[in-house]
Amino acid sequence: EKEAAELGKGSFKYAWVLDKLKAERERGITIDIALWKFETPKYMVTVIDAPGHRDFIKNMITG
Repeated sequence: EKEAAELGKGSFKYAWVLDKLKAERERGITIDIALWKFETPKYMVTVIDAPGHRDFIKNMITG
């Protein structure tokens, strides 16, 4: 949250969990796919973050 605010991207604070590339964080867009898996007592959850920007559709499709 602090890093996002320092770059003037406070509204992207939750994206910082999956967006690891410096360019992703600076631009505020997802460039490459990312997965995050976790379990609760009742469910197995997979969060998938895929690029939505038209310049990175190929990355989304190949992911």
